[in-house]
Amino acid sequence: RRIELADPGRSLFLTKPTAAVRHKGGIRFDVDSHEYRALSQWIAAGAQAPTAGDARLGRLEVLPQKALLKPGDEYQLLVRAHFTDGRIEDVTDWIRFSATNEAVAKVDSQGKVTVVGHGEGAVTAWYLSRIVIANVTAPYPNKLDPALLASAPRRNFIDDMVLAKLGDLKLPPSPKCSDEEFLRRASIDTIGTLPTAAEARAFLADTAPDKRDKLIDALLTRREYVDYWSYKWSDIMLISGRRIRPPAVKAFYDWIRNNVEKNTPWDEMVRQVVTAQGSSHENGATNFYALHQLPEEMTENVSQAFLSLSIGCARCHNHPMEKWTNDQYYAMANLFSRVRAKGWGGDARLGDGLRTLYVADSGELIQPATGKPQPPTPLDSEPIPFDAPQDRREVLARWLTSPDNPYFARAISNRVWANFFSVGLVEKVDDLRMSNPASNEALLSATAQYLVANKFDLKTLMRAILQSETYQRSSQPLAENRNESRFYSRFYPRRMMAEVLLDCIVQVTGVPEEFKRVADIDGATQDTKFYPPGTRALQLYDAAIVSPFLKTFGRNEREVACECARTNEPSIVQVLNLTNGGSINGKLADKKNKLTELLAADHSDLALLDEIYLGTLARFPTTKERTGLVQVLAETRPSEKRQAVEDIYWGILSSREFLFNH
Repeated sequence: RRIELADPGRSLFLTKPTAAVRHKGGIRFDVDSHEYRALSQWIAAGAQAPTAGDARLGRLEVLPQKALLKPGDEYQLLVRAHFTDGRIEDVTDWIRFSATNEAVAKVDSQGKVTVVGHGEGAVTAWYLSRIVIANVTAPYPNKLDPALLASAPRRNFIDDMVLAKLGDLKLPPSPKCSDEEFLRRASIDTIGTLPTAAEARAFLADTAPDKRDKLIDALLTRREYVDYWSYKWSDIMLISGRRIRPPAVKAFYDWIRNNVEKNTPWDEMVRQVVTAQGSSHENGATNFYALHQLPEEMTENVSQAFLSLSIGCARCHNHPMEKWTNDQYYAMANLFSRVRAKGWGGDARLGDGLRTLYVADSGELIQPATGKPQPPTPLDSEPIPFDAPQDRREVLARWLTSPDNPYFARAISNRVWANFFSVGLVEKVDDLRMSNPASNEALLSATAQYLVANKFDLKTLMRAILQSETYQRSSQPLAENRNESRFYSRFYPRRMMAEVLLDCIVQVTGVPEEFKRVADIDGATQDTKFYPPGTRALQLYDAAIVSPFLKTFGRNEREVACECARTNEPSIVQVLNLTNGGSINGKLADKKNKLTELLAADHSDLALLDEIYLGTLARFPTTKERTGLVQVLAETRPSEKRQAVEDIYWGILSSREFLFNH
């Protein structure tokens, strides 16, 4: 019934999609369409199956590949398929088109592009599991003097490539940020900690021309750097007591922290995770496999965490918008088919979570669609023989961390970039698919190459970013660059992440947060003594710690290996917490806080204000602030002075200037 060789027009292949026969999917094409003719001719010719000798698609070509236009312009894309037998065919009619940034350009189903706004966009063309990208540039309507960019200060390759892109888009860069802004910004982004009032005073008083470089080097060696980046990598590797027992959680975190402290190159750190074996208490990296115990889970999480690729859709069928096929998915997953664990039945949730991870000599993962295993193969690589004796994960690790891997260096470079610039070169940062192009492809490639050239030393990349004029731009927009948010003409402010914000409030007030309860695997909470008084939020190695503040402000709960699990989006609950809740008010009212110490020191009102502003905003109060607040304090009765100072602190701690890194 599906195919009627003698009467192609009666085939369900044709009658259902044309709605001649009732079909839940609706009309998919008309009787006079290209699709109908192609299928009917194939059926009439005997519905021949593919053969090994058939030509295959070699590559796709889209024309024009780049277009420089203005809003209101329209043009037609042409897509050509180059086959392995030398044929070149116009396949535009068969292409699935989509626009990556519809604020700049839209595309219809026939490949007609309409430019609607300023900036850069891209159109993806999908055919036979292949994708090709057409780029659209619509410069902003600014009169940009070329001399402005030519004379702009440059520190390294980052500035060269950003300025080139700004020139293409006619975007002027904002000026350099102040020392106050740089000190606070770099401290929050690098170590997740505010500079103290003493540190701010010393930095602002320093007249050395290289003081910013000295600050960068100092930040990269701080103990807080280890806290901050251990926490960031714990997010990626999903360390949580909701999934493994406390001793295993501690072992996994300690493994990450030791590597961050030693500045282990990223490729080596990933190799250790991927090839981990042994006791879950002695080799913390093995707990990566306690979190992901099925070969399918292992391959999806390795791909997401270390390549920023989401290949889960290919688990059931060929990926609808990427090149990954169902065969490739199961070939990759078969690399993990021999990973085994013993101890507590292999269940990481039982007892003390002690498991021993090992690799068996046999075992294959069966692909459900075929009933057979796929040859174990890293994505886009060569297969391993079924009877190869070595641990298949070693082959995977070599491919994964290879400088030639088109995803690995780009993925971690983009993650580090987004940490410092608020916006990744690819957004979202863990969505590094071909149909989601970078805002500056040349810069992303150069950043990845720089990391490879420096043997995956992340501190070296961080130093280059921090030293760049691009990073050191003001967050104050110009009239000409106010509406752009992807090309780094200025620094983009963002609210501090939940853990950093809580630690900053604690630092300013001097009242530590207490972390006394933890959620277990079943969701129930229980007391914990793992975190003594004075533990910072960034020193928590378990996402299962109960903290209403961290939950309210969008911490990563570490359930999935996706950056989307963390949110910086504002909410009414957050506003109420800061204005009326105990997070700020309770700490300001505590009689053992820093405010009490400041008042006891008997500072003058001017000196008191300086200490408050330096310790919160890393700057001195402006003339207007100083004049107004000194008058308020002078008019306040001595018995009410503490309340007045509490109000000053409250006003700053609940302000956007404090809450946002800018």
